[in-house]
Amino acid sequence: MTKASDLRVKSDDQLGEELGNLKREAFNLRFQAATSQLEKSSRVREVRRDIARIKTLQTERARSAAK
Repeated sequence: MTKASDLRVKSDDQLGEELGNLKREAFNLRFQAATSQLEKSSRVREVRRDIARIKTLQTERARSAAK
């Protein structure tokens, strides 16, 4: 799980890269769940929440840049 404070110090490019990695991991976790190979089901929830944290931070930055 990634803390919001850790994400705030990253640049926009780093956040985008991290988001891509998390989306890829979420896809793989969904695939594992569908084939009954998922070992840590709690990881799905963690990844979804980390994705939401990054998207929220990106939205905050976009709104502050627009002002």
